Amino acid sequence: MDAEGLHMNIDYVGSSGIILSTEQKAALQSSLVILKSNYKFRVVKFWGKIFGVKSDYFIVQGVGKDELKERKTLYSLDCVHWGLLPVVTESMRHNCSFVKGRFTGDPSYEYEHTETKKAEGADGEKLDGAEEENIIMIKEEDRLATTIEAIDYDVRIVPRGAYYRTALGTVEPNRSFEGLSVADSGKLSSYFHFREPFLLTQKTLLQKAELDKAIDFLDPIDTDVPKGGSWSIQFERGSGLVTLRSLHWLGFAFYHVPGTRKYGSVYVGVGTKNLDLPFML
Repeated sequence: MDAEGLHMNIDYVGSSGIILSTEQKAALQSSLVILKSNYKFRVVKFWGKIFGVKSDYFIVQGVGKDELKERKTLYSLDCVHWGLLPVVTESMRHNCSFVKGRFTGDPSYEYEHTETKKAEGADGEKLDGAEEENIIMIKEEDRLATTIEAIDYDVRIVPRGAYYRTALGTVEPNRSFEGLSVADSGKLSSYFHFREPFLLTQKTLLQKAELDKAIDFLDPIDTDVPKGGSWSIQFERGSGLVTLRSLHWLGFAFYHVPGTRKYGSVYVGVGTKNLDLPFML
């Protein structure tokens, strides 16, 4: 959710148990203004919080002109001093996949993983019965960046029409977006994954003909697996607020006020995906 007006917007997800203390709100309001100026971000968004054993990580993301591609992630332990997270690489994803359990809360902490593989001879051929151990050190900072990327890919969503793709291919906020109607806001098909599209490239020509290329360039969330069981959607305050919660990443909440431009999302949790979801339905 936008850092501007955070102290008010955070109340929209209060029913999900997501709250910030008065001290945290005050620290974020002042420090994020400085952060935006120092990094020359167009917009700063409060991403959420990941719980650690010793300390919790507060996460924000700075956005450039293209909101889909120009995005940097920063973290803080005190809501005042911020550190830039590294760009996630394929090797980081591979190494971090071996790490299980809670975050420690110390970004410099290193996990140790021992990888066993068959030994190779001088000519590069694998030797029968011979194995060698390779110790991999994984920084918690890398694990934090990888987890945030995974959460964003799975559950970062926006209402239909909130963004449009220009003729140059950049993705920008749609100034003519006035919010979803009450009827549309209750449908999962009205919300899109805010990531590079994948499923839309596989749609039939007939289905593509019915889409608006400018705003229907993202993947809808109603096709998520398990279909119909990945999201919980409900109205609050009569029909004045709609809230979506992810059942894959418990702690993620998205809100939208129908008929207005107000929407946002936040994640507060331990950073672990609910892999038991298919067995819970």
